[in-house]
Amino acid sequence: MNLETLRKPVDLFISTFCIIVMALLVICVTWQVFSRYVLQMPSTVTDEIARFSMIWVGLLGAAYTVGLQKHLSIDLFTHNLTDRKKALSNIFINICIFVFSLGVMVFGGFTLVSNVYASGQISPSMQIPMAYVYIALPLSGILMLFYSALFLVENISALKENK
Repeated sequence: MNLETLRKPVDLFISTFCIIVMALLVICVTWQVFSRYVLQMPSTVTDEIARFSMIWVGLLGAAYTVGLQKHLSIDLFTHNLTDRKKALSNIFINICIFVFSLGVMVFGGFTLVSNVYASGQISPSMQIPMAYVYIALPLSGILMLFYSALFLVENISALKENK
């Protein structure tokens, strides 16, 4: 089974979604500046949309970065390693990403979303449940789990090939 066929549609969806949300963010901020300084009547809704868009772009962009394996890493130590040792290093890194994503982002994120939903917290300007905003956290965690699991399978098979 080719792992690229699983990863490509997810990459395409996340990248397209992030581009759309980033365009929305730029439009909202531009309108906010225009309405504040030209019209002298600041828009409160666009401020909130921009803030929530930034949260979604940041978290889903982080998941996309994990999928591209362009996340923050220090390759100073792994640059000169053999293929086998690089595969072992990548397995360790992806296990760390998997554990962090599962514990902090998915479990912690769902706990946050359920607590916020149960409290009935709504956004001040748009009057939407804040749980809709915070659902980006466990969603990006699930995507990071997906990517790290794919890379674990890929690195384990590469390790088996380089015996």
